[in-house]
Amino acid sequence: MHLSEVAMAAAVTVSIAGVSYATLNTDGARGSAETVASQVSCRTVDQAIVGYVAQHGTAPTAVTQLRPWVRGDISAYRIVDGRAAGPGC
Repeated sequence: MHLSEVAMAAAVTVSIAGVSYATLNTDGARGSAETVASQVSCRTVDQAIVGYVAQHGTAPTAVTQLRPWVRGDISAYRIVDGRAAGPGC
């Protein structure tokens, strides 16, 4: 066996081990997915605030005013100094 073949075999083995660990570690994957989802939701609320300001000329004072711009439940968020505050923010 040549050195390049040994290196390739080692790389493939490590890759398979990493994928197997990620597949079996569902709690870690779920936690990462929830974190990413929270950050995306925070960004969505921020974009809804921008849309509200563009249409009304003033910042919204309550999250309920953002309903036309957001689908889904954003009740965990609030508006602080014109920006979204809540999970992932």
